[in-house]
Amino acid sequence: MADDLYAWLRALHVIAVIAWMAGMLYLPRLYVYHANAEPGSELSETLKVMERRLLRLIVNPAMVASVGLGGALLAQPGAIDWSGDIWIYPKLALALLLTAFHGLLARWRHDFAADRNRRSARFYRRVNEVPTVAMIAIVVLVIVRPF
Repeated sequence: MADDLYAWLRALHVIAVIAWMAGMLYLPRLYVYHANAEPGSELSETLKVMERRLLRLIVNPAMVASVGLGGALLAQPGAIDWSGDIWIYPKLALALLLTAFHGLLARWRHDFAADRNRRSARFYRRVNEVPTVAMIAIVVLVIVRPF
């Protein structure tokens, strides 16, 4: 029974992380377009709606589910050997980095909503790489467990 619970928690965690990552990869792309849109224009107002809905309806709930399910996985007896499974520490650090990045995405959405964006489309293209690099590193740490 405990193995079944762990398998279900893992499956749900992976699903939540996929949704979270999809949103964090798409939102900066919307910001690229928004940074080039004239404030108050029809495009700008449409992007505001899209950004708000994406963040509130997908990215925020997916982050909460990812963190909650990840915590539930860590709480399972024997799931992690805290003295021997060294890979878990950089994995958790990267998860914290993604959570901080999520906060930045929310702040930037707030700036766009108030027509106060001060960053270029190029900036948003570059920061769009942060979740990609973190995701690759996390997958390698969890699957390969290089240390």
